[in-house]
Amino acid sequence: MSTIDFSSSAAKASYGIGLQMGQQLKKVFNGVTLQAALAGIEDAFNGNEERVGHEDVNAAFEIIQQQIQAEEAEKTTKLASEGAAFLAENATREGIVVTDSGLQYQVLQQGDGAVPTARSVVRTHYRGTLLDGTEFDSSYRRNEPTEFPVGGVIAGWTEALQKMPVGSKWKLFIPHNLAYGERGAGGDIGPYQALIFEIELLDIVR
Repeated sequence: MSTIDFSSSAAKASYGIGLQMGQQLKKVFNGVTLQAALAGIEDAFNGNEERVGHEDVNAAFEIIQQQIQAEEAEKTTKLASEGAAFLAENATREGIVVTDSGLQYQVLQQGDGAVPTARSVVRTHYRGTLLDGTEFDSSYRRNEPTEFPVGGVIAGWTEALQKMPVGSKWKLFIPHNLAYGERGAGGDIGPYQALIFEIELLDIVR
């Protein structure tokens, strides 16, 4: 149990700094050694002679960076392979339409209204999920339709909306290159991930 007195503002702030550093180290470097990290902080703080030279430190950073890059490459390859396999199998299902771009869609309800153009602004309800069913976004959950320009969203949506009459509800199966590509989006959508959307075209606003 720690005997440090955390009653002062300086102690609390110092603890906060150390806590943030520890969280970052743990997040970035899975193999970080707590005692070695504390020794480095202590030597820097007290002006002690460095126990590990700069060349050795830089070499170690290089090795760790290579490990991180290899892990990320393995993860993205896995995601890309899973998406490709899913879409290949999904394309064989009854009712699935595959376009020249690779977009897949299923008509759940076909409307009889006007069809938007790339310059249109539309009002929709939608739900977005990963291949494992994890929901990352939903206007239904917010209980509020969303308006946006047809040409200002991901390519898979832009293509689909220009085929959908108002009143339609479609299910889209979007390959990564028509979604968020090699970068992903936020913390929920990783690189090279295929996505599934249910989208309901409510109206063309203008």
